Order: sequence, then structure tokens, then C-alpha cells
Amino acid sequence: MDLDTIYDWAKTIMLAAVAALMIRLFFITPVIVEGQSMMPTLEDDSRMIINKVGYMLDEPDRFDVVVFNAEEGKDYIKRIIGLPGEQIAYENNRLYINGMEMEEPFLQTAVDEIETADFELPLLSADQVVPEDHVFVMGDNRSNSRDSRQIGFVPVSEIVGEANVVFWPPEHIQMINKQ
Repeated sequence: MDLDTIYDWAKTIMLAAVAALMIRLFFITPVIVEGQSMMPTLEDDSRMIINKVGYMLDEPDRFDVVVFNAEEGKDYIKRIIGLPGEQIAYENNRLYINGMEMEEPFLQTAVDEIETADFELPLLSADQVVPEDHVFVMGDNRSNSRDSRQIGFVPVSEIVGEANVVFWPPEHIQMINKQ
């Protein structure tokens, strides 16, 4: 090989490395699920890809599965339940937002098997709601999840991205649905 060929290969490899780094930093990133708080939707040790761009262009939606920066420098994976301006309650395994019951079809397997304790947010009353620029999140495994019931409302600015696809293990490859 001559020097020009080596230079061309080195340049191509460097450009590919820079492109991969830019994609990972600004657009998508792989994440490993740790724990059982999102079962049955996400299994412990599954690998998924999160979209970092979506919330730069649009606001979070109810039931999006998101990764956010939590306490102690740790990232959590949870589902958005409450949006700014909403009051949240959970009674008899039913989610109520502003007093109206909400369907959660993605939970049916877990609900059939596990009872979830009733709760109302102690800080919320008729005139206190999810603050502006915050969301209320919960794990799908409601009885085994550290979420907004313990850590409080999550600032939208702390959301890293939305989980879009599980790619590992192969038998669990799936698009993550809101419904």
C-alpha cells in the first residue's frame, strides 16, 4: 500500500468515528435496563435505544417511556403518567388524571398479577398540580418502582430521551408502544 491509500483509510476511519460520536452524543444512544421497575414492558438487562432529538422538537406525551437523570447521578427508565397542570391519583389499580379514569392497556398483565397500593400525592390538592415544565413518572411494575411517588416530579429538562426500541435480547426485539 502506498502512503496515499493509508492516508485515505485513516481519514475515512476518523470521519466514521466522529460521525458515530456525534450520533451517540446528540441523536440516539443505547441504554441497559437495570431492575424490574418497568416489567412487563421492559425486562431487566434488556438493551434499548433512546431518541435524544424528539423532545428538542416536541413536548413529552403521556405514556412515553423515557430515560431521565435522577438522584445520585443515576438514570431512571419510567413511563410519563402526568403532564404539567394535571392532578394524579391511583385507586383500586385505576389511574385517575384530573378525576377521570385513564386506560393503561400496557399494564394489563401486571395488574392481573399484582395489586398496586392506592395513592394520592400528598402535595397535590385541588389547587396544586404537576408543575409547569415537569412530569409525573411511574414504573410499569407499580409495586416495585422508585418513581415520582418517592422522588417527586421530574423536570422536563432532565429527560435524556424517549425509549423507542428494544434490540437485545433477540427474543424481546420490539418497538416500545404508548398503548
